[in-house]
Parts: sequence; structure tokens; C-alpha cells
Amino acid sequence: MSRIENCFKQLKSQNKKGFIPYLTAGDPNLECTLNLMHALVKAGADIIELGYPFSDPSSDGPVIQRAVERSLAKHTRLKDVLALVKRFRQENQNTPVVLMGYLNPIECMGYQKFTDAAIASGVDGVLVVDMPPEEAHEFLQIIHRSVLDCIFLVAPTTREERARKICELSSGYVYYVSLKGVTGASHLDIDSVRTNVNLLKSYCGLPIGIGFGIKDVDTATKLGGLADAIVVGSALVNLIAELKDDYDYSRDELFKHIELIAQMRIGLDNK
Repeated sequence: MSRIENCFKQLKSQNKKGFIPYLTAGDPNLECTLNLMHALVKAGADIIELGYPFSDPSSDGPVIQRAVERSLAKHTRLKDVLALVKRFRQENQNTPVVLMGYLNPIECMGYQKFTDAAIASGVDGVLVVDMPPEEAHEFLQIIHRSVLDCIFLVAPTTREERARKICELSSGYVYYVSLKGVTGASHLDIDSVRTNVNLLKSYCGLPIGIGFGIKDVDTATKLGGLADAIVVGSALVNLIAELKDDYDYSRDELFKHIELIAQMRIGLDNK
């Protein structure tokens, strides 16, 4: 049983919702990212989505795009992110880590080499936002032979036939995009999300995480009641953008700085 599968099994037994924060590795620097990962676990993160930077983050809004630019300015590469996860695993063997990003850096490394390196580093899953399942045959052959989970996105505009196929090819969980547009958008329609997620539940046997548009405790609580987990990205990355690059933050200082994340966790648990 993978860490992700075990995580959702434990959450279900406790009647709890999963909390999955996203942050960009290397923003403001890799050492700070490592301490942030530990601070997020303390704040109640069940799974961490760790973004690896790419120069053309076309699916992301301005908040995460700027985070990627800051990370690239520090010359952060995919191999550095894998090394970061390995360091995280020296202290934390339980919290699942999902790498989230774009296909180009993985292609440059090579599918098999990336898969082997990710497993050796302690990565649990991968979500490649610009790799549609119809064009992922070679990559999926390698991933499905490994212990890595492969997570795909389902959008509000995804047709049911295609969504069913995505669910068949996915493992770990399915990421439902709660609105049209890029990350950080704000035009959230709770009733529409409820309808679409309920339909997805009717034929998807995997846990469903909802992401995009979750900015505060209220939206986190409302959307948390509709699925198995919520994914929080831009709201957290906005807080990280306030950190100084030349200051050595302690984990306790970072925990206080991301208090919103702990508040969202409390809201989920008290819904």
C-alpha cells in the first residue's frame, strides 16, 4: 500500500478530510522550502504537493508564476527538488509527497531515470499538468510498473467519457479543478462544484481532491465537505512570497507565518 493510499485510508477511518497544501520548491530558497514542508506537517498537512519549477508554467496564475520565477532565479532544477525530498525523508517517513509540474523537465531527465530517482528520493506521486492521458502512454507504462502514483486533473469542462478514462488511469487520488481558468482564479461556484464532484464520485473509485480557488477558511470548509480532500496553492504561495530570501527562518517562525494553513485544517476538522 502506497503512502498516499494509506493516508486516505487513515483519514477515512477517522472521518476526516485530507488537507493538501502546494508550494513551489526553491521559493524563496531550498532550505526554506525544507523547513516549510515540516511546518506544513505541523499545521496539519496530510499530503504535500511540491512544485518543481519550469520556465513556462502555462496553467498557473500570476501568484505561482512569480514563485516559479523566484525559484528559477535561484537556479532550482528538478534534481535539486528530488534531493530536497530525500532530505525531508530523513525526518519524515510518513507524509506523502507529490511532485507537481510540467512535462519538459521530466522529458529532459528521461522517464525511467526520473521515475527511479523519484522513488529513491522518497517521492510518492507525480502530477504532470500538461500531460494529457491520451499522450502519456510511454510515461504511464513506466509509472504503472513502479510504486509511484500518477495523479491526473479533471476539469469542469471534462466530458464524462474522458473523465472516466482519466479515473481508470489515475492512482492515489484524482484532482478536480473547481473552476475554469488558471490557479488563483476567484470565480468559484460552490453549487456547480457540488454537482460535478457528485457525478465524478458516481464512477470514480479513487479519493477526490478539490483544488483552485480555495483562499480562506470559509472556502476550505465548504469545499472540504464536497470531496475527500482539498488542495490549497495560491493562498499559501502568497504567504511564502512575503518571506525574505536572506533570512534563516526557523520552523517555528514559518509555522506562525502560515497560520492560515493551520486555521484551514481546524475549519476542515470542525465542519
